[in-house]
Amino acid sequence: MFSQEQWGQLLANFIEEGRELIRQAESALLALDDGEQDPDLINGLFRAVHTLKGSAGLFSLDEFVAFAHHQENLIMRVRDASAVLSREQISVLLQGLDILSGELERLASGDEPTELTKCFSEQFACLQASVDEYISEPPAILESEPAKIDRECYSNAAASWHISLRFDSSLFEYGFDPASFIRYLGKIGEVVHLQVIHQHLPMWRDFQAESCYLGLELDLVTDATKEDIEEVFEFIRELSTLRILPPDSQLQDYLQLMMSLPEEQELLGEILIASGLLTANELEAGLAKQNSNPEVGKLGEVLVNEGVVPAEAVAQALIKQQVNREKKHSDSSFIKVSASKLDELINLVGELVIAAAGGEMLARSKADSEMLASVSAINRHVEQIRESALRLRMVEIGETFLRFQRLVRDAGQELGKSIALKIEGAETELDKSVVERISEPLTHLVRNALDHGLETPDERVAKGKPAQGTLTLNAYHESGSIVIEVQDDGRGLDAERIRQKAFQKGLISADTVLDDNAAYQLIFEPGFSTAEAVSNLSGRGVGMDVVRRNVEALRGSIELDSQPGQGCCVRIRLPLTLAIIDGFLVNVGNTPLVIPLDMVTECLDAAGISSQHKYSYRELRGHPLPVINLRHHFSIDGPTSKRENIVVVSHGRQQLGLIVDQLLGEQQIVIKPLGQLFTQLKDISGSSILGSGQVALILDIPGMLQHVHEMSVPAQCGLG
Repeated sequence: MFSQEQWGQLLANFIEEGRELIRQAESALLALDDGEQDPDLINGLFRAVHTLKGSAGLFSLDEFVAFAHHQENLIMRVRDASAVLSREQISVLLQGLDILSGELERLASGDEPTELTKCFSEQFACLQASVDEYISEPPAILESEPAKIDRECYSNAAASWHISLRFDSSLFEYGFDPASFIRYLGKIGEVVHLQVIHQHLPMWRDFQAESCYLGLELDLVTDATKEDIEEVFEFIRELSTLRILPPDSQLQDYLQLMMSLPEEQELLGEILIASGLLTANELEAGLAKQNSNPEVGKLGEVLVNEGVVPAEAVAQALIKQQVNREKKHSDSSFIKVSASKLDELINLVGELVIAAAGGEMLARSKADSEMLASVSAINRHVEQIRESALRLRMVEIGETFLRFQRLVRDAGQELGKSIALKIEGAETELDKSVVERISEPLTHLVRNALDHGLETPDERVAKGKPAQGTLTLNAYHESGSIVIEVQDDGRGLDAERIRQKAFQKGLISADTVLDDNAAYQLIFEPGFSTAEAVSNLSGRGVGMDVVRRNVEALRGSIELDSQPGQGCCVRIRLPLTLAIIDGFLVNVGNTPLVIPLDMVTECLDAAGISSQHKYSYRELRGHPLPVINLRHHFSIDGPTSKRENIVVVSHGRQQLGLIVDQLLGEQQIVIKPLGQLFTQLKDISGSSILGSGQVALILDIPGMLQHVHEMSVPAQCGLG
């Protein structure tokens, strides 16, 4: 019996596994819906649902099992009939997965199981009706009887079926006995050769009595069909890997089988025996001849010279041997680590960075050259440790993008639109914590693009566009940041309509003059919407302001590019990580401030600019550069510097100059979040502790650029 704690852990594992299986099944269904005809998709879909049903049965979730069983039956009937799932059947299966997913979440929250067949009787009936379509069809009639096999040729491998069988380690847990299947094969034919594969057996101290470590290679003489042989293993289809070669198989068939055998076999002789091309006696004789006369060459050469094995088989076995070794080495280079342990590591590395900075400051204050050289070496290693630790938390954004396939499909059906989802830059990596927090803003942007941006097929054809619209999700690295784009080829933003809506809502006055780019920014105002009617996707006036707020909370920014009639692109810029950054330390009075180093473009002398104004400008290579005096901007007291400097920062296509007193240089900065008391603080994105123990505030450069844009600095300075 399991304790309550053990049972809870088992249930938690089932829920986590169930979520992953549902994601796999959903991905397969969406691929089938796009017209892919790969048989592996339908097989993978069946395995996912079958495994989900079997796992639920272990916890006596009868309603869950019943619902999954009907889905499994439908998939199995389609597969066995070599048919194609219709769009309606795919929709029914997707709805069923949603129901099972919801049930998993109920179980995760501690609620009692639902009577699914009653609560979702309509969906259950649709599943049953789809299954009945295939059950009601008459069975196919064989045109001819299977060919008889000459039972007098038992010793001839060419007259027997070759069966390669590998059992799953959990076979015993489900109450199955491998020997029972061999005994049953004896009822439909005669097993003339049997090789037990036991290379998976661990050392005794690691042996688990409830785990199965065996595999089989055998030859069977029978007049049964391949389907009859497969039916023997029907109950363990998901708990085994089965390969069957018919009596008339050619050498090439055995070579292909050899390449598909489990990767752990590395000895040439074992590979050939497992493939059925060599017997144990033949191998023993070959080894004996090699040992008695080393001059005969390697084992493979002996076997070929003796005519025991074809040269092609030995060559293929050697290739397999090399693949096995490389695969084994590759597999041993990966290890699963809990996310919480990675977070703890990052925190400790952050404290190490602060301590190393403090040591360097102490060495400088004592003017000890030897200590300074030692501390500098330590800092270099700390920086390498920091970069390596941060890379551990980097994940690809492709998985997040793929989750929108279902949203695009369902939205297209609901809105009557034909929409293709195009994914680019799926391999782009960023911090795991950023990926988790960007999912909701991306969902808002995708929904708006589907609802407002893309036209119906008739509208697109009338405009000379393809009937099918395209939504593109793209990600790439740029200047130390990650850029995520949500782009559609729809109607684009209507600046004049936005101005009218803004005037109706009192956001602007009748005489306000705004260019198109400024008008586009109005859609980020709370409650703003141009939708004529509320839909399930958007139009409620909430969303875009939430998007900007969430992006800014990640120290990012959001931009809009729109071409009327051609489409719209929403571009999000985010930092690669939220933990540790390279910073540029400056001083204003006695107050240290940090500017993210990847945003610093250059430093200039502030001579010629009045220090009495909060905002000003100067010319930089023929273009006006807005300038903010940080002393006045943040009302900082303290001694002034004889020589002030301008730090030029850029973000995207915007530039800004910041007047500071001192340039203190580059430094690794550990980001510490601001407390609740400072959440409304403008133009500050976080804080850090310096090696001296001082607290330095990190400037929010995107926020400051937005602030300058709203203040219209160039216009105030007579440039507009």
